[in-house]
Amino acid sequence: MRVKIYQVNPYRDTNHVKFLSTTQLQELLGSDQIDPTIYDEVFNAEVDEMGLEDLYAKFNSEYHPLFRGHSLSMSDVVCMQGKAYFCDFVGFQEIPFDETKTQKPENLMRILYVEPHKPPYEAEIPDTLEAEQKAVGGGLIEPIYMGDGVILVGNEESKLLGMEGNRYIPETDSIMAGSFFICGDGGETFRSLSDAEAAEYMRIFEVPDEITPEEVEEDTGFYFVGLEQ
Repeated sequence: MRVKIYQVNPYRDTNHVKFLSTTQLQELLGSDQIDPTIYDEVFNAEVDEMGLEDLYAKFNSEYHPLFRGHSLSMSDVVCMQGKAYFCDFVGFQEIPFDETKTQKPENLMRILYVEPHKPPYEAEIPDTLEAEQKAVGGGLIEPIYMGDGVILVGNEESKLLGMEGNRYIPETDSIMAGSFFICGDGGETFRSLSDAEAAEYMRIFEVPDEITPEEVEEDTGFYFVGLEQ
């Protein structure tokens, strides 16, 4: 299920409505209408099917590797299944909300995001080391150059950390563990994927691989030998 989350940008919030309920908006402005122009997109990704209250709990405790905002709070807007919902003082209220009038950072990079047991999907992350590390579960990133202008970026310590097996990579005769993303090779930097690259790697990784923990362990390349006393 594709979910988008929008939060008020404090620099465009001239009426100081961030964290206000619909009742407070009515008292302050004489209207509870939501102005989409003061909102930034902070999340746009696939999540497991869940209701609004479950989403609220998830984005207040577990977060998500592609989430760019603060914990889900009053005045935030959640869009899913063709509808928009305002996070109110109690629960959510369905509202009209024109997503085309919102904004998002200019430094976003178009990627494919690949999670264990799931088909890949298109997403965007900030073109920063911090965001790239967060996308793969924290820690050091490991780029795998595919030789065609595309890079697979995973967590260098994913297998040592016990992350789930994700995909077999025939080109390197190895296993990618944990979530990883696919981007373009910009020389000394990463870059956004082109339409053709995104379509090709969506096809390549369309069907998830089922990989056992034993296979991941065998692929770590580390062996521990007991010493005789």
